[in-house]
Amino acid sequence: MRSPLPRSVLTRLETGRLVVLSVLLGMLVGGLGILLRLALDALATLRDVVIGYSPPGTPGEGGLMMTFGAALPWALLVLPALGMLYTALTPARRGDALNALIASYHTRAPLPGLRSQVGTLGAAAAANASGLLVGRDTPFLLAGQLGAALLRRVTSLDAVEFRTLTLAGAASALGLVLHAPLAAAVLLAEVLYRRFEFEFEVLMPCLLAAVAGSAVYGLAFGFSPLFSVPTLPAPAAPQLAQYLLIALATTLAAVVAVLLSRLLPTTVTGAWYRPLLGGLFGLLTAAVAVFVTPDILGGGSGWQQLALSGFVGTEGLGLGLLRWTLLALGAQLAFGGGVLPSVAIGGLLGTGLGSLLGVDPAIASMIGAVSVLTVTLNVPVAAALLATTWGGEALLPLALVAAGIAHVLSGPRGLMDAQVTARKDSGAHNTAAPLLPEGIRYAPRVNVVNVTSVPAAVPFDRPAAPEGALRGERELYRRSVPRSWQGTRLSLVALPPGVEVVGVIRDGTVRVPRPDLRLTPDDELIFLADAEAFAALEGVLRLTGS
Repeated sequence: MRSPLPRSVLTRLETGRLVVLSVLLGMLVGGLGILLRLALDALATLRDVVIGYSPPGTPGEGGLMMTFGAALPWALLVLPALGMLYTALTPARRGDALNALIASYHTRAPLPGLRSQVGTLGAAAAANASGLLVGRDTPFLLAGQLGAALLRRVTSLDAVEFRTLTLAGAASALGLVLHAPLAAAVLLAEVLYRRFEFEFEVLMPCLLAAVAGSAVYGLAFGFSPLFSVPTLPAPAAPQLAQYLLIALATTLAAVVAVLLSRLLPTTVTGAWYRPLLGGLFGLLTAAVAVFVTPDILGGGSGWQQLALSGFVGTEGLGLGLLRWTLLALGAQLAFGGGVLPSVAIGGLLGTGLGSLLGVDPAIASMIGAVSVLTVTLNVPVAAALLATTWGGEALLPLALVAAGIAHVLSGPRGLMDAQVTARKDSGAHNTAAPLLPEGIRYAPRVNVVNVTSVPAAVPFDRPAAPEGALRGERELYRRSVPRSWQGTRLSLVALPPGVEVVGVIRDGTVRVPRPDLRLTPDDELIFLADAEAFAALEGVLRLTGS
């Protein structure tokens, strides 16, 4: 049952399919982003009524560059409750939304179910709106993953396509909230690794989805940038030493924050009382807001806007250090992860240092943001692109230097535990990586003549393919059940020569492929086949829309 079309034609069909799916996913995520922004605006209005304090916002997201009201002490008790809820829905083994996405890609582990994703999205949105250290990009990132899950329900996607489109959905969502689709696409391709590696295979789907999503989102809310920044001049040569000093200082601060966040072992932050720790973090945030300053509330991107506009001076150093402390304490509890909290902390520290050193505070703010973001997420190229997108091309040389310094000095440290050092360490590329769920060992490549203990081949109503039909070595492949096979008994499934079903994954366990077993949409199949035979199977399934 080999496809009559040449391999080059099949390759073009598969590539075109991924392009179309990426654009469709971007449009879907753009629509979800519109709904999410309306929901966040409604939650912000509720916060203003309950807590009595409104932090500054960014013009690109409809915020105002000023604060309103004073935080009501008793109303801030809502923060511990929301902290408990948020940490309860972000288990330690996954971490925050970005870390969970990275882990899922490298380990090939499935993301939580649709209901769980919706619950986590709601908790993240509430935590962000209430004033906890959860960036606005976190709920958007979860919305991007939700868009990929919804697309999979209406489209037949194999495991590789779904893994790629999940990253593309996340890139599209980040492009919406950062108002920087190109930088968001590069960030998703770069954040998977610790040491200047890129996932080039997913870069184009991420870019297509990000552009399509931003087009849909912009139709509803306009296409203004996230930050309103005056045209920044190229840094003067006599001031380069001060800017490099700011880059060094903010890099050191970020490295120390990452090291401090590791002091509590995962046996503590991942224990059964993890939600209680989240409640304590919320209580600490409320205490700082009452006894020190309510300006600690929120993700901080609004304060970054004030810093860029020249309304923050040396006091930015104190506010940045307060947020730096919360990041160090809450990172292992999924607080402070993502893009915007790091941008705000670095921006405020940079502004304070720039005011002390007598240089342009806006440029200093961008340099600090680039340095801290590079350290926390290991994304030097994306950090420089974001600074250029928000601050203008004149910042590019200095942003690249600051990102390079931060990347070299920080080493492989970062807040994303799921990152791997290089492509060879990723389960998405390592042929020796486990393709099966935890607890099931990977069967290494074996020669056909040595395969004696493999269950009977499928279909069950005809003899197995002769050994001569199988060329080279066979491997295990894992794939979701094609749409045309759903509800069908295994005995009725027709497979090309050289392909066998050796297991069915259902409810997290591997089952023996019995002939009378009916396949469900949630099942996954484990095939034993050589590369050419499995490619033929995939080609036929894609041509038939399965």
